Amino acid sequence: MQLGPQIDSFILFLATERGLSDAYQLSVRRTLETLAGWAEERKFAVWRELGVEELSNYLADQKGKGLEASSLRIGLVHLKIFFRFLVSRNLIEADPAEPLLSPKTGSYLPETLHEVQIVTLLESIDTTRPLGSRDLAILELFYASGLRLAEVCTVRLETLDLDDGFIRVTGKGNKTRIVPVGGRARAALEHYLANERPKLVKPHTSSHIFLSVRGGPLSPDRVRQIVKHRARQAGIEQNMYPHLLRHSFATHLLQNGADLRVIQELLGHADIATTQIYTHVDDQLLKKVHQKFHPRA
Repeated sequence: MQLGPQIDSFILFLATERGLSDAYQLSVRRTLETLAGWAEERKFAVWRELGVEELSNYLADQKGKGLEASSLRIGLVHLKIFFRFLVSRNLIEADPAEPLLSPKTGSYLPETLHEVQIVTLLESIDTTRPLGSRDLAILELFYASGLRLAEVCTVRLETLDLDDGFIRVTGKGNKTRIVPVGGRARAALEHYLANERPKLVKPHTSSHIFLSVRGGPLSPDRVRQIVKHRARQAGIEQNMYPHLLRHSFATHLLQNGADLRVIQELLGHADIATTQIYTHVDDQLLKKVHQKFHPRA
């Protein structure tokens, strides 16, 4: 790749001078290598040959391939910081990404499960079978406390207070919050910790609550597999993923009268605007009820 050396230099800059995470570096590299591949297909040999028009055409091509507005926005941010870097290193004279405007993100309503589906899912798990107690505790905690996938994977024994029914989690931005654990989830956790987790413990085991058969903490991919597997066993046809349980947690709280500010605290959202998406979900429910039952709807 002729354009590759500058990408490598930029990623090294992000790692050493900006201290950004490996995941962020990988995301940026994917964006830039996709652009580089597009450019080289069109016989561009150096970065300074790309102008505003070329970058606009590239973004239009990406949109035409089905890339969502949210992904385009992230990609444009990557392009802006990359070309700004090239200018600072005198590798190009002008920044072609600076005039580009971010595409507007369309309205997005998160999927949720109906309360009946939640009951079906949780009650389908046989805790007398191997790992049934563990998997039930995972799903109960997702739904009872609205935790993110990464938070469930990293919770430790010392962060859990079953007597008072609280768990301390560290979320995005390394922010810590205290979240209640409901009665059903507490019971599931108590059963797992007393009866199944001790069987999974190995000499190298840490204090992570949820363990694999090898005694290590569960990976995010493994938890995703567990959620999908248990949903299939319960006969739930809807696409299942951990964040769906978090969405359902927030939506069901709102539908049953919880204050939006309280839901914001429970979810660990820094901005109330992020939490307000659930009011739109509730609005959609109201609209459906109105259309179904009003004689002139």
